[in-house]
Amino acid sequence: MAGLWRSYQSLMTRHPWTVQIITAGTLVGVGDVISQQVLERRGLANHNVTRTAKMMSIGFFFVGPAIGGWYKVLDKLVTGGTKSAAMKKMLVDQLGFAPCFLGAFLGISGTLNGLTVEENVAKLKRDYTDALISNYYLWPAVQIANFYFIPLHHRLAVVQIVAIGWNSYLSWKANKM
Repeated sequence: MAGLWRSYQSLMTRHPWTVQIITAGTLVGVGDVISQQVLERRGLANHNVTRTAKMMSIGFFFVGPAIGGWYKVLDKLVTGGTKSAAMKKMLVDQLGFAPCFLGAFLGISGTLNGLTVEENVAKLKRDYTDALISNYYLWPAVQIANFYFIPLHHRLAVVQIVAIGWNSYLSWKANKM
């Protein structure tokens, strides 16, 4: 396990953007598998591989780039490694970025699931507030720790490890028709 972590850190140092995006896509996919197998109890025979591939594509092309890019911007907006800076970063992240990110995530997943514009808007009206409230139960504490203790190039990985559970919830929420 230690060797795997060292390899990951070495790749992160040489190719941070690529590794962050691959990590995000993979872990969004893992979250969908957990959602289908644990939350929805589909069983392997009824596992929707197409859905997992769609969720992974959202991870690769939206989640990884959006969150990775956001952390770079946020690190420039709020500088320093103090407790106060961590609190400011968490507030900007949770009050500015998270609401937009969740709406976009749910909208993109609805589009990939073939929803019409009207169906997607109705789904957003039904699910967005619940997802945002759930977000606020988990992410502020994670983000304060993340912004205070974790170097910038590892923040997305930390978030994605915690997000395995969150991604399971989001996948369930995004794919519940």
